[in-house]
Amino acid sequence: QVQLVESGRGLVEAGGSLSLSCAASGSIFSINAMGWYRQVPGKQRELVAGITRGGSINYADSVKGRFTISRDNAKNTVSLQMNSLKPEDTAVYYCAARRGSSAIVSMTLWDYWGQGTQVTVSS
Repeated sequence: QVQLVESGRGLVEAGGSLSLSCAASGSIFSINAMGWYRQVPGKQRELVAGITRGGSINYADSVKGRFTISRDNAKNTVSLQMNSLKPEDTAVYYCAARRGSSAIVSMTLWDYWGQGTQVTVSS
């Protein structure tokens, strides 16, 4: 099994920045792709950004140019740097990992999830 633990929750004003981190432990050898999802009440969880073990990255259109995902394979961590935050970025952010290599897959194909961390952007 794999455990994912997020850190970096917070409240920030619009235009501000926040960084999230996620540390993986357990059967980490099974992890290939990692990513970040977010969810607001009443809506489906959506992919924010994904990154493969080799470093290929994809972003949701809504965050391109503002968010940056990165990972450290040696430390088994994935991070999300969020700049120019908007109120509509307010959500619970989840770290995700999967055994498959692609980071561009349906939410149902991610194998492991963190507990989620709240990000609130005030206007």
